[in-house]
Amino acid sequence: MEKKYTDINSSVIDSWVKDGWEWSVPVTHEEYLKALDGDWGIFLTPTKVVPHEWFGNLKGKKVLGLASGGGQQGPMLQAQGADVTILDYSQEQLKREREVAEREDYDITVIRADMTERLPFEDESFDIIVHPVSNCYIQDVQHVWNECYRILKKGGILMAGLDNGINFLYNDEETEMENVLPYNPLINPEQMEQAKKDNVGVQFSHTIEEQIDGQIRAGFTLTNVYGDTNGYGNLHEHNVDSFWGTRAVKQ
Repeated sequence: MEKKYTDINSSVIDSWVKDGWEWSVPVTHEEYLKALDGDWGIFLTPTKVVPHEWFGNLKGKKVLGLASGGGQQGPMLQAQGADVTILDYSQEQLKREREVAEREDYDITVIRADMTERLPFEDESFDIIVHPVSNCYIQDVQHVWNECYRILKKGGILMAGLDNGINFLYNDEETEMENVLPYNPLINPEQMEQAKKDNVGVQFSHTIEEQIDGQIRAGFTLTNVYGDTNGYGNLHEHNVDSFWGTRAVKQ
């Protein structure tokens, strides 16, 4: 039986985590203590902290970190009094989440699930969903937006980090365009072969119609958006935004 591409991605990300991937390095004890005192921030995209006003008062709010394992966002949200659930498909990312909760002695719900399937929650279960950049690892983004709308309460907030696709155009040095968009290894054998060699999993570029209009089609009202760079490299040095951060509300 052929392995699902999401299972491939889970295994690849597990290997990255073991190698010290930047998005798998948990917050330190000192950072957690600062968060308890109100000095905190989380990232949906590489370099910009999400504005605190996007969240409102988090105390007692039910928050889902969607594809958000790694012990980075979860501890910050818990420290503000939120009731936090973290869903991820990487075992190693979830392991990091549990390690921080055990170290700091707080309760958190940790669930391993594939977000390309129906999410394992009842309708209107959450007040807020925090969804860092991760849609690049799935083919059908609309399914995720529909599921987010379903499991959010009325007035609930969806915050998402989105790869706008430009990174998929360039070579590793970000000096030459070597691909034509859309980037989709499932329909391009050459891209799949290269992805295997580079151990990058099965990733996908997505359009603004998929990423932002897709939220609107699901029923959300977009309230805020910002751009962000890679944080390093040639595109960053030329101030090219390769990511968006969005805030949307279920009316």
